[in-house]
Amino acid sequence: MLKQIILGLLFGGAFGFVLHKVQATDPNKIVGFLRLTDMHLAKVILFAIGFSSFLLFIGLAIGLVPASHIHVKASYLGVILGGSIFGLGFGLGGYCPGTTVAAWGAGRKDAIFMILGGLVGAWVFVLCYGWLLNNMSWLFDSVVSINETNKITLADTGNIKNPALFSLPGIVVAGVIAIIFMVAAFLIPDQIRNTTTAS
Repeated sequence: MLKQIILGLLFGGAFGFVLHKVQATDPNKIVGFLRLTDMHLAKVILFAIGFSSFLLFIGLAIGLVPASHIHVKASYLGVILGGSIFGLGFGLGGYCPGTTVAAWGAGRKDAIFMILGGLVGAWVFVLCYGWLLNNMSWLFDSVVSINETNKITLADTGNIKNPALFSLPGIVVAGVIAIIFMVAAFLIPDQIRNTTTAS
């Protein structure tokens, strides 16, 4: 248990450090990305997703990462509604949970209000969960009905709980997607909209 806590702190600290170095702890950068006036973070995110997903599937292919660790989340109406609320707060505040904690660690005092807001929101949801489950059960209905678990992957991950849409090795599909994402990260211009004309 202590080992897991130490590893969590080390990896969390490293992740926060990287977030700060790529300027993801700057709410102005995040809002600029959402407004398409500053594509720096979009480029970073695309490259990071492509590179890390390819590493993940290499780990799966050579047995370094157990296939049982791959989990697919089912889509629920409540997730879409909650994600919309989250996105609104993300755009207004210029922070998401990870960048907020990293920004606080970097000394940004405004981040503490986002952290407190997130904690209060989570606390209110926990208090209301039983009522929501009993009175608004449609929030927990699956968006699509694919199979008995309503979960599917694009390619084979080796986890029998997650059937594949295509009978292709995950490493092949991940490799193609990784290349597309990483190339896109280099090709996307620094700005898509001119800041002087953006409203």
